[in-house]
Amino acid sequence: MICCLNPDCSNPQNPDHHQICQTCHTPLVPLLRNRFRVLRVLSDEGGFGRTYISEDIDKLNELCVVKQLAPKFQGTWSQKKAIQLFSEEARRLQELGEHPQIPTLIAYFEQDNCLYLVQQFIDGQNLFNELKSRRIYQDWDIQSMLLDLLPIIKFVHQHGVIHRDIKPENIIRRKSDGRLTLIDFGSSKQLTAQVQRKNGTSIGSHGYSPIEQIRDGKAYPASDLFGLGATCFHLLTGISPFQLWMEYGYAWVGNWRHYLRFPLSLELAEIIDKLLQKEIQDRYQSADEVIRDLMKKHTHILPAANHTIIESPRKNSHPHSSKYIWVRNLIFILGIIVFLGLAESGYREFRKLKTNFSFSWSQPHNSPPISEISAKKLSLVNTFSGHKSKVLSVVMSPNGKLIISSGDCEKSSNSQCHNIKLWDVITGKEITSLQGHSQNVNAVAITANGKTLVSGSDDKTIKIWNLETNQLIHTLKSHTDAIHSLAISGDGKTLVSASDDKTIKIWKLTTGKLIRTLIGHKYWVRSVDISPDGVTLASGSFDKTIKLWNINQEEPIQTLSTSSQTVIAVAFSPNGKILASSSRNRTIKLWNLQTLKEIRTLMVEDNSVNTIAFSPDGKILASAGRNISEEQIYHTIKLWNVATGEEMLTLTGHSNAVISLAFSADGKFLVSGGEDNLIKIWQIPVNNDENFSRRGLVLDKTKFR
Repeated sequence: MICCLNPDCSNPQNPDHHQICQTCHTPLVPLLRNRFRVLRVLSDEGGFGRTYISEDIDKLNELCVVKQLAPKFQGTWSQKKAIQLFSEEARRLQELGEHPQIPTLIAYFEQDNCLYLVQQFIDGQNLFNELKSRRIYQDWDIQSMLLDLLPIIKFVHQHGVIHRDIKPENIIRRKSDGRLTLIDFGSSKQLTAQVQRKNGTSIGSHGYSPIEQIRDGKAYPASDLFGLGATCFHLLTGISPFQLWMEYGYAWVGNWRHYLRFPLSLELAEIIDKLLQKEIQDRYQSADEVIRDLMKKHTHILPAANHTIIESPRKNSHPHSSKYIWVRNLIFILGIIVFLGLAESGYREFRKLKTNFSFSWSQPHNSPPISEISAKKLSLVNTFSGHKSKVLSVVMSPNGKLIISSGDCEKSSNSQCHNIKLWDVITGKEITSLQGHSQNVNAVAITANGKTLVSGSDDKTIKIWNLETNQLIHTLKSHTDAIHSLAISGDGKTLVSASDDKTIKIWKLTTGKLIRTLIGHKYWVRSVDISPDGVTLASGSFDKTIKLWNINQEEPIQTLSTSSQTVIAVAFSPNGKILASSSRNRTIKLWNLQTLKEIRTLMVEDNSVNTIAFSPDGKILASAGRNISEEQIYHTIKLWNVATGEEMLTLTGHSNAVISLAFSADGKFLVSGGEDNLIKIWQIPVNNDENFSRRGLVLDKTKFR
């Protein structure tokens, strides 16, 4: 289909190869600037233009967003102001697009008397639509949202920009990783440009914009924070601030608690109170102030005898106990991390790796005891750089000679991706790349004998590869959405896949035949693992549940009660007695699979958890994700003592979020892959006598090449 670019066209979709719009008879434009193919209307700007979903043919038909400015009233003040704001939006995106949670500017140009702004397409759902489908947000949801958004707002303000229109519609939760993205900088202003009321430039959304912005046309960092508070209110109550503003003006902010549907903690209520202050001098003045209060008050959020809960005074409020609301919240402490220098040089570590790197794929017998690991220094021994974009999954071959990684699509001329890479562990060189998928490869898994590799992709297919010949054996097509997780049974006969189509599929690996489809989750299934006995299957979903299955049956045998947050990852311990799970609320839970009871909760504090992995002896659990502090964003790997729940080590070295972890078969090495496009190998030395502090060790960010 080809889309008509007349903003007044009532039916802009036309069959391909048409030259004139069949509805309004406007000449059709096959490619904007000989590059962008407009597919369909995304939103209508009411006469000033439209926003379209488009394809960038210079980037192998990658989706993008094209915003059009076509004001009707030529030469008027309104047209001039619209053009000014449109060009400012382009400049803002160019300045701010380096942040991973702000869309990137691709192009800005004029064509056929219209202005066009092309920006990165964010695949996800905005919080307004999420609220309509989900309907309930509670304390932790709001805390999680604030912790994700505040560093973005801080970044924007540090660049001398205020957004001026923060509301649920302008916050998108990315489908790929669940993180929030701030969009629509069309009404953003430089901090130094205070627009006076006489110019009629009151910009923003009534109900979400503070009084100084609506009444005086002035906006400050504190103005964005009012919009953030109004967004929190909307998500908590389901009531639009615009509706209240129309009826009561700004009076509603003084009694916003009366609209609550559920109990709310005193600590969070005080923060929202200060965000929603009518007068700017009474409000938070910076994102840092909110972060500081949020972290300080988090130390009191867990249940206690004297913990105060504010109950909604509305008669029809749904009753919830404080235990229900808070029992699964965790402590967030953002502190100063002391970076210690690496004791070993990169060359010495590389030589050590080269001389000592030998593995057996059998269960290790010589793994160092936990106490010894805790008393020795973990070393970064090598960094592999070759991916052009983020690394989504890593595995190591059982013999320790290969690392296999996958990531974002790096397309060749034949439109196939080069995003599965095989690396020589000793030399750190890329051996080859496997072509076949047409989109991002989210997961790779390898059989215990090291002969077969399986990959799962956004292109809805699973591919099975012969690692001895690097040839494609089978392509499995049954899922109707992206595949995000794969697991292979110990005997190498069974493959399990999990998808955003809400299903889990069981395959016969040797033939590629589909055995059965497991249906039970209500939302994306993002993680799956098979127990060592090959019978029990665990799955974690964005529907906030963990389900246990008998691999030979179609109905789940148990649903574990987790937190009120999405489940990111699940993993069985090597002996099959413990299941580990991680959720968006920054907790890791360990479950006793005999009693189906929770053993303990590991509080990850200031670190999100994208991935978890057990060491082969089951004594260590590794977790990784993204850390956020008031001063910086840094990205860590943590090692936990499974027996005690103690955090043993914290490792830094990646400059962006760590997405995947894998232990070597003997447990002496840990491989990590991240959004910084890098793969790193970490060594747990047995004979290193250098001691260090048992808690709080942080390796510096030096990269050994």
